[in-house]
Amino acid sequence: MIVDDHPAVREALDDLLRSMDIETASFASAGAMLDASIPDRPGCLILDVRMPGGSGLELQRELARRRDGRPIIFLTGHADVEMAVNAMKAGAIDFLLKPFREQDLLDAVAAGIERDVARRANATVARQGLELLSTLTPRERQVLAEVARGRLNKQIAFDLGISEVTVKLHRSQVMRKMRATSLGDLVRTWQILLPHVREEQAGQLFMGEFRLETDLRQRAVA
Repeated sequence: MIVDDHPAVREALDDLLRSMDIETASFASAGAMLDASIPDRPGCLILDVRMPGGSGLELQRELARRRDGRPIIFLTGHADVEMAVNAMKAGAIDFLLKPFREQDLLDAVAAGIERDVARRANATVARQGLELLSTLTPRERQVLAEVARGRLNKQIAFDLGISEVTVKLHRSQVMRKMRATSLGDLVRTWQILLPHVREEQAGQLFMGEFRLETDLRQRAVA
């Protein structure tokens, strides 16, 4: 998708990408793109940095708020190192200064589409994995996390205060419930799930602290 307030730029980009059999959709503003009904398929965004009614950087922040992880390529006619650094830190895959080489843009678009395909594949694995993870007992989750760290059965047994035989039984259950065909498969799935698990744990910690603070306030009032 192309978002640029200059019609000539949108037309030129559209022609270039379509010449490479890359389907495009063009918008004159960030608001127009956000209001549009866009097919949910792999792709990337090409954003002009400076636009009236909302800059490309503001659009990047809004998309992040909406958890839209499509890769972003920025175009700008003004060299600004700080702006470029901030955009890249926020997840942009490239920051091209106008006028740019057509091949540089095509390379960035190819990289963006490839990254989005991988992101979507990981998201599918994560959704399925989280469903399977929910079937594990708390102890099985502990064993899974330790196995993924490369810990040996005897180390896990010592840390958790259980027998090595029990660890082996839990490992077997984890492999079955997570539908893992090998240890490597299990570890890869866990690595994809880990950010989601941390987010869940952070939410639980926040709610625990909130409940504690509420309880203390109620006691103080009483």
